[in-house]
Amino acid sequence: MEKALFQTELEGLPRPKRGKVRDIYDLGDTLLLVACDRISAYDHVLQPGIPGKGKILNQLTNFWFEQLADLIPHHLLATEPQDFPAELRRHADVLEGRAVLARKAKVVPFECVARGYIAGSAYREYLRSGETCGIRLPEGLKRADRLETPIFTPATKAETGHDENIDFATLVEGAGEELAGRLKDLTLEIFQRGTEHAAQHDLILADTKFEFGHIDGELVLIDEVLTPDSSRYWESSAWQPGVEPPSFDKQYVRNWLDEQGWDHEVTPPVLPPEVLEGALQRYIEAFRRISGREPRL
Repeated sequence: MEKALFQTELEGLPRPKRGKVRDIYDLGDTLLLVACDRISAYDHVLQPGIPGKGKILNQLTNFWFEQLADLIPHHLLATEPQDFPAELRRHADVLEGRAVLARKAKVVPFECVARGYIAGSAYREYLRSGETCGIRLPEGLKRADRLETPIFTPATKAETGHDENIDFATLVEGAGEELAGRLKDLTLEIFQRGTEHAAQHDLILADTKFEFGHIDGELVLIDEVLTPDSSRYWESSAWQPGVEPPSFDKQYVRNWLDEQGWDHEVTPPVLPPEVLEGALQRYIEAFRRISGREPRL
């Protein structure tokens, strides 16, 4: 297995801002977004990275931007190093397959989440209160149950720590009624498109989250789109209410961490080669199934 690209330091460029999984270079009017191979779990960045993960998720997001362009514009300017400015092309060996040039957007400070099934934090909230994000749900739902109609469950966008689920009224208060309504409609529309596409490949898109921003007053789709890190994909044949199926995301890594008895507070254990390989193969399989292509690794 090749070595993971954990972080970048590109000569001649400003020092990047590092997110959990991306290095972001501010180029003035544009941003260079580099998807590194870092992986995070329980608000910790783990060591080492998963070789090729950044390339897979970057290329899958680019695939989805293509598929969704008729619904909403996006922030991408270029996805291939040969189309980047000259000062970036000399770093093509690092950027190939894992970087995009994007327009700067004024980010909408809320996560826009759509759920077609009840799982994760939404299920835990449902068990406590019978609702999620202020939406009353039918009694007797089981873990991983399909919802009669997909729901919109926004969340705060946290720089550190966990995002927090909010109700629609709180979104309206923070974003305004018109924008909140537009975010809800777009989120559910994109989710429906993703659900239909996934079903054609024997996958269930259980839930997902989107990020939006404004460029010159126009609402655009930004960041990561319908990848296994921002979405919960299940094998259709493995689904049954009451048992949450294995997902094509980093839950595999979380499960391993839990098996080690880690308390989610101290420095996390180092991921062994077999866990790195297992996670990588799940990302590759998700990419193949969703896009019908092979990732460029």
